[in-house]
Amino acid sequence: MLYYFAYGSNLHHLQMKRRCPNCRFIKKIALNNYRLTFRSKYGAADIEKKIGKKVYGALYVISKAAEKRLDVYEEYPSLYKKKYFRYQKKKVMTYIMSKKTKLVPPTLKYLNVIKQGYKDCKLSMKSLNIALLSVKHLQR
Repeated sequence: MLYYFAYGSNLHHLQMKRRCPNCRFIKKIALNNYRLTFRSKYGAADIEKKIGKKVYGALYVISKAAEKRLDVYEEYPSLYKKKYFRYQKKKVMTYIMSKKTKLVPPTLKYLNVIKQGYKDCKLSMKSLNIALLSVKHLQR
C-alpha cells in the first residue's frame, strides 16, 4: 500500500472511489511551503513551492494498481510528475505539474468537483478561495 496526497479533484470521495475502488481516505493534512494554483490549458490544480504557504488536501492509502490508474488520469509523466515527501515518517506521493505554464482559472464543472472534495474532506473553503484569487482576473 502507498500513501497518496490529493489536493484537487481527487479530494472528491466518490470520484476517487470510482478511480481507485480500494483506496481509503485517512485524513486531511497540509503540505507546508507550497501553494495551490491552477494552470495548463485545462485550468487544472497544481502546487508550487512557496515558503510560508500551505496546501490543504487529503491523505489516502492506495494500491499499486490504483497508482497506475491515477498515472493515466494525471497524464503522468507528460502533464504531471510525481513528487514525494515525508509526513509523520511516511513516504507520501503526490502529483505536480511538469511544466509551470501560465495560470488559468478552472472550469466551473471542475471547480465544483473540487468544492465537493473540500466538503467531503472537511477542508476550509477559505484556502481554496485564496488560490482562486490569483486566477480570478484571468481569461480562459
